[in-house]
This record gives sequence, structure tokens and C-alpha cells, in this order.
Amino acid sequence: MNWAARLIGGRFHYGWLTVAVVFLVLLAAAGTRATPSVMMVPLEHQFGWSRATISLAISVNIALYGLMGPFAAAAMQRFGVRPTLLSALGTMAAGVALSSLMTQPWQMVLIWGVMVGGSTGVAALSLSATVVTRWFTTRRGLVMGILTASSATGQLVFLPLLAAIAEHYGWRQVVWVVALAAAIVIPLVAFLLPEHPASMKLRPYGEPHDAPITTTVTKQNPLAIAFGTLASASKTRDFWLLFFSFFICGASTNGYVGTHLIAMCGDYGMTEVQGASLLAAMGVFDLFGTTLSGWLSDRFNSRVLLFWYYGLRGLSLMYLPHAFGIDFFGLPLFAVFYGLDWIATVPPTVRLATDVYGKESAPIVFGWVVAGHQLGAAFAALGAGMLRASLGTYTVASMISGGLCLVAAVIVLRINRPAKVPAPQAI
Repeated sequence: MNWAARLIGGRFHYGWLTVAVVFLVLLAAAGTRATPSVMMVPLEHQFGWSRATISLAISVNIALYGLMGPFAAAAMQRFGVRPTLLSALGTMAAGVALSSLMTQPWQMVLIWGVMVGGSTGVAALSLSATVVTRWFTTRRGLVMGILTASSATGQLVFLPLLAAIAEHYGWRQVVWVVALAAAIVIPLVAFLLPEHPASMKLRPYGEPHDAPITTTVTKQNPLAIAFGTLASASKTRDFWLLFFSFFICGASTNGYVGTHLIAMCGDYGMTEVQGASLLAAMGVFDLFGTTLSGWLSDRFNSRVLLFWYYGLRGLSLMYLPHAFGIDFFGLPLFAVFYGLDWIATVPPTVRLATDVYGKESAPIVFGWVVAGHQLGAAFAALGAGMLRASLGTYTVASMISGGLCLVAAVIVLRINRPAKVPAPQAI
């Protein structure tokens, strides 16, 4: 890696190359996470597995993806980013490749649920938060926005390609393409991703030139780090405000829209392809919206940004049932408006976590907050399905999801605000 630093010289900070490597890692992980949705129908046709059986593996995958965050961040503190990430990528590539041999449902759950779910949980938002807080003092919001947007980009890049491969060549070829993509980024991490700026004799980007070059090393057990950080953070009001606002974020994105939008479109006479195209369009706008959100979080109050993000998302969800009755502009307007806001909440949430808990603890705290996000997604996916089954429509679920977002808009205004101290009374 020192040769890479000498190669780029003083033209730009090595932190930007680090961002590029992590972006590619997150891109590959996002494509891997999206793969089971492409494999569902081919597996059903070949093995006769039910949707419920395949969905069980996907549910385990989602749960582990969320729960791995704080432990991955703790492992990165204890063992280093590179060793932790190389282990995860190796497990991911091996698991995906091994799935080409599966013939039983339990193998699908073990491989795609446990192995792939756990490994992709390492290459997730906690990795982004760790890299951003280590390598950047300024521009943190912008960098976090770029890395967060990679999840949408990964699905955009992989899904159309994987769907075409599955249609023409079968699901096993899909598996090998994804395994190859995961394997390709392994040497990039091994040779181009240092642990700290200090290991390159650099200061974080934006750090004053007279600041000492330092690094922090811990010998604690990763489990002790993760649970110790949770025990400390959970005693503060700000943690629960962050946790429950992100719970609502997950419920109103991955849980509700991400899971049920295609089925909702079917209720109004649209095909699955049309519904999937709507989601893809939202992903395009998310790429721009989340990157812009990162840029804004470097310049404006994160609480105010989150207030607008959640508030406008709530209004757009309340508008959604009516959008199907508006010719031409109805759904495209929703796709643009909601797409820009899809995961725009991530950069200002990371910024607030860093401001409250410091750059060493923030990635682990944020990992626990992301676990809340996934719990919210699971809650909404199940709840919306139950409401649809009992009422025959998604309208009530849309209104509840929108209302929760309005609640979150109020909650976030209280994060990182000092308690009011009563003025001393005159004697």
C-alpha cells in the first residue's frame, strides 16, 4: 500500500482511494443481497420449493444482515478493518459458490441465510461509518452519502444482468457470476485498504497539518466492545431517539415499499415488470438523493435535514394510494419524490451519532441503530401483509407508514439537544 501512496503522490488524499475500494466492496455486497429475489422463481420451478421456504432463507439473511452491524464494527476495532473484511468477503464468495450444489431447502437457509447474510452484514453501513470516521474529519457527510448510495447502485447494476442470465442460462450461472464479483474485490481490499491514515503516515482528510498522527488500538474482545457500547449508549436518551427514528426508517422503506410495492401495483392492474421498473426508477433517484444528502449534512443541521426527510416521506406515502388514480403523473411523481428520499436519512443519522458518541464509538452505536432499522423493516413487512390479507387493500398500511414518518420527524428534532437548565433566580 505504500507503493500506492507513492504512486498517487501528493495529488490527492489516500482516503479517497480508500472510499473507492469500499464503494466497490459495498457494490458487490449489495448485488449479492439482491440475488435471492432473482433465484426465487427458478428454484421454485426446479425443486418445487414453496415461496415460504425460500422466503425463510431471505428472512434469516435480512435479520443477520442487520444484527451483524455492531459486532462487525467491534471486530474492526479489535482485529482491523482489512482482516475482518477479508474474512467476510471470503465467506461470501465461498458461500455463494457453494450454493450451486444445493438440492435441499435447509441448504438454502444455511448458505444464503446464515453464511451470506452474516458476511454481507459486515460489508454494510457499519463498514461505511468506520471508514468515514477514521479517514475523514471534513466531508464526512458527502463520503457517507456516496458509500450509502452504493447499495442502490449495486442493485441497479446487478439485477437486470442477473435476471437476464437466469432467464437464458439458469440460476446456477447467476450464482457463479455473483461469486466471481465477490472474489474480485478481495485482492483490492488486501492490497489497497490500509487500517488507518496513520499506517500511511497521514492525517485524516481535513485534519490540521499540525495535528499529531495517532491511532487507537484496543485489545478487548469484540463481543465485549459491542455489548459494552450498547450498555453505555442505551443509558442515554439520544440512543433511543436514534434507534426508534431508524426503526421507522426501516419500516417505511425496506419493510413496506421495498417488500410490498410490486404486489400493490398488481392490485391496480399493473404487471410485475412494471412494478419492478418503478422500484428501479426509485433506485436511480436514490443514488442522487443520498449523495446530495451527504453533501447537505456537511453544511446544515442534521436534525433539521432529518425532520424534512421524514416529514416529506410521510406525506409521499399518504399520497401513494391516490397516485394510482392519477393518469401519467401519479406514480412517476411518487417515484421521483420518494426515490430521492429513500435512504437519504443515513448520512445525517451517522453525523448525529458521531457528534454524540465520538468517532471511536459511533460506528458501533450506529451498528445497533441499523439493527433497529432492520427490526422496523421486519415489523412493516409482516404488518403490511397482514393488513392487506384482512382488508384487501394496502391503503391503511400506507397511511400508518406515513403517520409513523411524521412521528419520526418530530422525534429527530430532540436528538443531541442539551437539556434546558433553569435560569438562576434573582435574590
